[in-house]
Amino acid sequence: MDFVAELKWRGLINDLTPGTEEQLKKEMTTGYIGFDPTADSLHIGNLVQIMLLSHFQRCGHKPIALVGGATGMIGDPSGKSEERKLLSEDVLKHNLECQKKQLMSFLDFDKDKENAALIVNNYDWFKEINFLQFLRDTGKHISVNYMMAKESVKKRLETGISFTEFSYQLIQAYDYYHLNSEMDCKIQMGGSDQWGNIVTGTELIRRKSGNDAFALTSPLITKADGSKFGKSEGGNVWLDAGKTSPYEFYQFWLNTSDEDAANYIRIFTFKEKEEIEKLEKEHADAPHLRVLQKALAEDITERVHSKQALENAIAASNILFGNATTENLKELSERDLLQVFKGVPQSEVKRSELESGIEIIDFSVEVAGAFSSKGEARRMISGNGLSVNKEKVGLDKTINTGDLLLDKYILLQKGKKKYFLIHAQ
Repeated sequence: MDFVAELKWRGLINDLTPGTEEQLKKEMTTGYIGFDPTADSLHIGNLVQIMLLSHFQRCGHKPIALVGGATGMIGDPSGKSEERKLLSEDVLKHNLECQKKQLMSFLDFDKDKENAALIVNNYDWFKEINFLQFLRDTGKHISVNYMMAKESVKKRLETGISFTEFSYQLIQAYDYYHLNSEMDCKIQMGGSDQWGNIVTGTELIRRKSGNDAFALTSPLITKADGSKFGKSEGGNVWLDAGKTSPYEFYQFWLNTSDEDAANYIRIFTFKEKEEIEKLEKEHADAPHLRVLQKALAEDITERVHSKQALENAIAASNILFGNATTENLKELSERDLLQVFKGVPQSEVKRSELESGIEIIDFSVEVAGAFSSKGEARRMISGNGLSVNKEKVGLDKTINTGDLLLDKYILLQKGKKKYFLIHAQ
């Protein structure tokens, strides 16, 4: 499989240096991407780079994921309008370990394979280098004029940039030089905001060793409306289920616009061109079924989390919009339950009252506020129009502690679409 051709039809190439395509066609090539350990989880913005490495390996090349134990101590100024806060060593170590575990699930690390993936930490070589040695052996090869011409630096000159962040591109360049010298790594990839840092690396390699070195970047992913990709109402969409639940993750992709879904399904899945075009035709014939969004959400949720997590996320979604059962409701975690019913009317009831039992009419009117009068409640319940925890109830129903979900909540459903969540205190 041709790596560059694969990326082109998926819209995953922004720029590449001359000779890159020829090098990748010539032989199995080692290439790397760096990951910034500023958080203890990767997020969906990082997925673009993970997909690059995955495609790289699937096309027969050898991928290296570099976690920045050294560069993380400094902070990359690329795309940033102000100085980053420096992280402590303990926090960095924790973040690195968490990210390494996540990366292990996306690439093939089978040592019996020639193109088995590797994870490296740039702190392993920087810890042996002292400041004077670095200035003498590396700093002299790249001029200040060259570094200041880079977009990431130019944008910061008015607001100010510390020497620490100014030096970042030189340190990243040395990473590339080290991997090129020690592991015959011939290509560095990254997002388009990394172009300046990456070509500083190719320049350093050219001047220090004269070896071949190439660069390739992917475009910045944006939404069709121009807003930033990868953010939800709660902030970043994380790959860690503890930060963004599989249900929230699934919903993020499910709620993308038609235009974005057509773009994202190329970028974030391994589906072939013919299958995507078939899905697009199905979607065009019946847009209300959201075929593209469902295919995208299902594919990526299963790959990032698991098949079981996907099934749970679909079940949670069906609680609001489909034919869910009481069992589906009981399988929800508290976090997912609150996410599913975020925005519905909520009220509280004393646990002591539930222990005594509350008749359904009193409960639905006085506690939940689902009806304006007991007469309205009686008519609706008599007509089979009220459910408790997804089960239809009659006028003889008494609400008690046995009805609590997660020992805390009771869900009332009036008709098909109106929900009320009651929290026992």
